[in-house]
Amino acid sequence: MSYLDQIDKIRIPQHIAVIMDGNGRWAKQRNLDRTFGHKEGVSAVRRIIEAASIAQVSYITLYTFSTENWNRPEEEVKALMSLMIQAVAKETPDLVKNNVRVKVIGDVSRLPEDTKEALQYCLETTAPCTGVTVILALSYSSKWEITEAIKNIAKDVNSKAINIDDINETLIDSYLETKEIPNPDILVRTGGELRISNFLLWQIAYSELYFTDELWPDFNEESFYKAIVDFQSRERRFGKTSEQVSNE
Repeated sequence: MSYLDQIDKIRIPQHIAVIMDGNGRWAKQRNLDRTFGHKEGVSAVRRIIEAASIAQVSYITLYTFSTENWNRPEEEVKALMSLMIQAVAKETPDLVKNNVRVKVIGDVSRLPEDTKEALQYCLETTAPCTGVTVILALSYSSKWEITEAIKNIAKDVNSKAINIDDINETLIDSYLETKEIPNPDILVRTGGELRISNFLLWQIAYSELYFTDELWPDFNEESFYKAIVDFQSRERRFGKTSEQVSNE
């Protein structure tokens, strides 16, 4: 039986965040250049977006390029940016056809101009779509995001736009890149590593964590559905006891 058939349609996670790890190792295992791994990674992205649509997941955030990734060899960074432009240009018509909306979070000011242009076209073109929303975390890190939020809150306190006593979790949420996006119900990481890698640290405070040894290019629709089934087997207490959750 497919994992898709095992999913409880009543308890679909609204938002799934994904750390797409393992492209380089996938290529290395096949004696290929790392760029080939990233190309296969794009195919995996396509599969998972389709799977999210089928499973009726509302939001999926993909950790596409971190601020730390700028420290990779220049040749690899250039190849990644080039691949990104090609992928966005190629996929945009199908995204519209499949009613997929695209959003971006991160320090996009650091991206090359041609990359920003391709992304902007995709964002504008898919904006009217009402199906699954795909959030690309580009030039993103959680520490960068939180630091920027603190700076902006401090500016607004200094200008008296807000009072220091107004600062609470809800207000901080409103200064984050994800202010219009619900927090992830589950964070999936491929590639066998057991860490968060500076990704959505504030937002995943109560997210379920799911780790798999599968390298990202091997992660397919069944892998995605399996993660959802695993999520649905867990009891989410949010600090409460099992008895309290059962009585709600």
